[in-house]
Amino acid sequence: MSGFDRVLEDIRAGRPVLVYDFDDRERETDMTVASQFVTPEVLRRMRHDAGGLVCTTTPGRLAEEIGLPFMSDVFWDDVERYPLLRAMAPTDIPYDRTKSSFGITINHRDTYTGITDDDRALTITQYAETIFMDAPMEDIRREMGERFRAPGHVHLLNTTDRILVDRRGHTELCTALMYMAGVKPSATICEMMGDDGGAMPRDRVEEYAASEGLSFVTGTEILERWEAFRAGNGEGL
Repeated sequence: MSGFDRVLEDIRAGRPVLVYDFDDRERETDMTVASQFVTPEVLRRMRHDAGGLVCTTTPGRLAEEIGLPFMSDVFWDDVERYPLLRAMAPTDIPYDRTKSSFGITINHRDTYTGITDDDRALTITQYAETIFMDAPMEDIRREMGERFRAPGHVHLLNTTDRILVDRRGHTELCTALMYMAGVKPSATICEMMGDDGGAMPRDRVEEYAASEGLSFVTGTEILERWEAFRAGNGEGL
């Protein structure tokens, strides 16, 4: 089994994998798990071993169909009432020429505060179950309204329309991995932070991966496999 095939197998088994983007982008690694397999234990590990912001991805076209906006669009639509939002538009992200991938934040309605590991695991797994329901879109929208409230403690991220074509961030890299693994294409991700105030360097991440028996994969490797996957599964992805 190749190293990349092991990554996909680990995803199918609900194990975390470590995804480094690119030397000329963020130069960061995210701990990644398929959203459908997130547990309180997974979130505890992300808090302790990664330490960044826990976020959950949504394929961009699906988010648009459901009606889950980019947060920057929500802000922009309200600039007449709140002019400061116009001045704060994310037009100067140093590593990216597209707008922020941040969407809205949510809690499942059965949570209490929403921030505990138990609460966030419930929100994330129920979110993945709901958005990928085999049902008409109007039913999915209704279930979203009945099951979730916003704002909440789980940060949603929307991919760009064409995954890894218009943007090559962790939102897209990790969602692409979910597609290739054949699981529900939503990833829950958390940046690996260092002890020096910055991101954990790649070599330290690789040491951690080796010591913990976790798979490590780069954005370049994902891009190579993604092109072949898209060619074989329709370039609408």
